[in-house]
Amino acid sequence: MSAFFERRRFLVTGGAGFLGSVVVRKLGEEGAKEVFIPRSREYDLVQMADIIRLLQATRPDVVIHLAAIVGGIGANQEHPGEYFYRNLLMGVQLMEQARLTGMEKFVGVGTICSYPKFTPVPFKEEDFWKGYPEETNAPYGLAKKMMTVQSMAYRQQYGYNSINLLPVNLYGPGDNFDPRSSHVIPALIKKCVDARESGQEEIVVWGTGRATREFLYVEDAARGILLATERYDKSDPVNLGAGFEISIKNLVNLIVNYTRYPGRIVWDKTKPDGQPRRRLDTSKAKQLFGFEAAVSFKEGLKSTIEWYEDNRQGLR
Repeated sequence: MSAFFERRRFLVTGGAGFLGSVVVRKLGEEGAKEVFIPRSREYDLVQMADIIRLLQATRPDVVIHLAAIVGGIGANQEHPGEYFYRNLLMGVQLMEQARLTGMEKFVGVGTICSYPKFTPVPFKEEDFWKGYPEETNAPYGLAKKMMTVQSMAYRQQYGYNSINLLPVNLYGPGDNFDPRSSHVIPALIKKCVDARESGQEEIVVWGTGRATREFLYVEDAARGILLATERYDKSDPVNLGAGFEISIKNLVNLIVNYTRYPGRIVWDKTKPDGQPRRRLDTSKAKQLFGFEAAVSFKEGLKSTIEWYEDNRQGLR
């Protein structure tokens, strides 16, 4: 347990979600005694009045801002305006009120989608500003990127302590398996398991399979966020990742194998691949606050599939 967490009150937006629920659990394990989780039915974080009311009710010392409107490529293409507007306002207004109320620290959790489309691999934080994001998720990526701009501006003008973390694609037990909004790993797991159970002879996967991605297990991501919350106090963005990449084709093959799906894979090449490659340079997280991913990808993938197999009836 850490005295840092024992002595402070925490507000975790999105604390009931996939990543947030793990962060909240780990806060408790670290000794935090007062952790507040706002629910959207009570507080709409797009509305300034609700943010003010929330901060008055909870009086936190630290906010960890995880709340976001998120989805895969399809969801981003269907809702670009909503993803931009809601994510932008949540971050901008919450950080402003944190500053005005004298909150000790604001922990902003952004997205790897904020990087330029053709960032050299591995992605280094110094390249964060060198281009426009990949088009299919640019509105979301830019909305989140504004938290970094705001953090730097507020530190320069007001001396306000806020940090910005850039986690790569997350996965793990408890992920979002709704095909309308899920990311690639839960979408593929659900597709393979459901096809196996229904006897489908083939499944269709978007793109060419050539694009690469990096994935970070949710438990590792939560641990990295808490390490940075305690130990990091600058506005420069920092990557959180596992430092590897896998092609979508190889990912599909792994999931097909682990889910025991016997059918064919059909690639719909009319659909976009998204960003061509993703792999992070994770050296700064290790240097600045001692974070390294601990869970191997195959181990984490098997755990995620097992969780879905055990819980899919309840999800329906």
